[in-house]
Amino acid sequence: MTLREASIGSTVVVTKISGDPAYKRRIMDMGITKGSEIYIRKVAPLGDPVEITIRGYELSLRKLDAQCVEVKEK
Repeated sequence: MTLREASIGSTVVVTKISGDPAYKRRIMDMGITKGSEIYIRKVAPLGDPVEITIRGYELSLRKLDAQCVEVKEK
């Protein structure tokens, strides 16, 4: 499943980041790397953006960015 499909309040682990190399690098620069744990804090009413907690800080991701991050339930 993708980060966008993960349910609110769940903790997931990143398994893969898809996209072209520059796009993947931008996602990884935000701290989202393979094996990192992400807590889904909340999702805006229209689904964009998704607010997550990763590596001790809060981050908001657009739907497009969240779709490129594949995750699995912890």
